[in-house]
Order: sequence, then C-alpha cells, then structure tokens
Amino acid sequence: MSEHVDTSLPLEYQTEEDRLKIFGFWVLLAAEITLFATLFGTYFTLHHQVANGPTQHELFELKGVMIETILLLVSSFTCGLAVFSMRNGKKNALLFWFIITLLLGAGFIFFEVTEFVSYVHDGATIQTSAFLSAFFVLLGTHGGHVSFGILWGIGLIIQLLTRGLTHSTARKFFIISIYWHFLDVIWIFIFTFVYLGGMIK
Repeated sequence: MSEHVDTSLPLEYQTEEDRLKIFGFWVLLAAEITLFATLFGTYFTLHHQVANGPTQHELFELKGVMIETILLLVSSFTCGLAVFSMRNGKKNALLFWFIITLLLGAGFIFFEVTEFVSYVHDGATIQTSAFLSAFFVLLGTHGGHVSFGILWGIGLIIQLLTRGLTHSTARKFFIISIYWHFLDVIWIFIFTFVYLGGMIK
C-alpha cells in the first residue's frame, strides 16, 4: 500500500516518513546545541588563561574574520534560495544555488585554515595556553562541521543528478539546509562573543 501524499504541503513534508525524519533531525540538532554549549562554556571559563602566550586582543584581526563571516552568511542566503527553488520545482536553480552555497563554505574553510596557520606560525598553538586549547577546539569543531556539510552536500548533488527531484531528495536538501543555517547561527555567536569580545578587551 502506497503512503499517503499530502500535496498541499511543501515537497519535503508531503509524506509522513519525510515529516518524521525531519523531526528526527531537529532532535539531533538538540544534541549538537548541547555540544557547542559545552565548548562555549569551556572557552569562556579558560579564555583568560593565556599563560605566556598571546591574548585575544593581540591575536585576533577583524579583516580576516569579517571575510569568513561574510562568506558564511552569504552562503546561508544562497542556501535559502536553493530551498526556495526546490519548493518551486526548479531543479537547475536548486543545483546552482546549492553549488554556490558549498563554494562559499569552501571559501570559509580556506580562510579559517589560513588563519590557523598564521596563528601557529606566530607561536600560538593548541599547546600554548588553556585559552588557545579551548579556542582551537571550539573553532575546529565548527570548521569540522562545515567541512562535513560540504562533503554531505556533494553527495546530495550526486543523488539529485541521478534520481531527480523527489520527495526523498527534497527532504534531504531541506535537512541539510537546516544544518547549514544552524552552523551559521553558531558562527554568529563565535564572531560576536569570541572574536569581537576578545578584540575589545
């Protein structure tokens, strides 16, 4: 017996299975929120423990961080355009905007890695101080999530090209869009409270 399809809903929500899987992903995000809350808590507990290493004010530079921020926030916008295109049945537009999203994400990772390399070159490593240990773990965890999202997205593009725009592929693209927006929100907290907070002290 085929599953009931409610065509009055967006494509990714039209079957009960898809609705349950989307709900399940929201539950998974609750665990991710707990993870990042723990990392933020650790960072703010240790951010004054600089030992003989550089402080946040000495280390952070606004220009590079602003480039990373702009790349990730614009990627959130293009991700939204991808979902909008998907809901209008425009497969090619979905592909275009989603590829742009992943390229912006890759640009973010490039600048973040470049930033980390410059820190290490200046002697600011994960072993230098408790502050830098907490900083690198927090930023590295977020960057790892973005990198995973890029690989996940490439897999979904392959599925879309081979299977077309179906209930299943629409649901998967919607779920990764939730994931991507979540990472953008985490970055806003990092940018505001870690970088800007560190620069003004």
